Amino acid sequence: MPKIKICGLRREEDIAYANELSPDFAGFIMAPSRRRVSVGEAVILREKLRRDIPAVGVFVNQPVSEIAVCAAQGAFDWIQLHGDENEEVIRELKKCVPMPIIKAVRVKSERDCLQADKLSCEYLLFDTFSEEGYGGTGQTFSWEMIPPNLKHPYFLAGGIDCTNIEKAVKTGCYAVDVSSGAETGGVKDKIKMGQLIRTAHAEKG
Repeated sequence: MPKIKICGLRREEDIAYANELSPDFAGFIMAPSRRRVSVGEAVILREKLRRDIPAVGVFVNQPVSEIAVCAAQGAFDWIQLHGDENEEVIRELKKCVPMPIIKAVRVKSERDCLQADKLSCEYLLFDTFSEEGYGGTGQTFSWEMIPPNLKHPYFLAGGIDCTNIEKAVKTGCYAVDVSSGAETGGVKDKIKMGQLIRTAHAEKG
């Protein structure tokens, strides 16, 4: 069964929705973004989140030392690197933070996916390429660019919402990753979250 990550949780109401609706992962943005939370806020949110829902801390080109300090505070259970981090950064991070690592790739071609498949992270995340930033575009990319038989399980992100999640979960992804598609007016929408989670979990993997 495909999994689903709801990213960009930042209010106590968001956590209450997650606790009720049971996504497989909850994402906290630790990098510059309108959805960014501080380490202290992330710790509080993690304490209120059900323990069986892993929290993912999302970082963009931040020093390994900073990520390690955040991890030591207990704010999250997984790490997502969503910038230009390379194999050297991943290896350095693995030495000091014993958590699964997701490496995001902004896909311009099949080659980007194949190159990323050589990394030592546990998971990949394929997102839409944009010159404007490192994610949160709300736009999809051509999922046909993802080659079959990759070694890494992968999260699929970029413009996934209630209109296309059925197609998204059939791509072979390990999980779909939704942020703006679960929002109305810039905040998480319980109805949309519920529909997304139910659709993902209804698809037999």
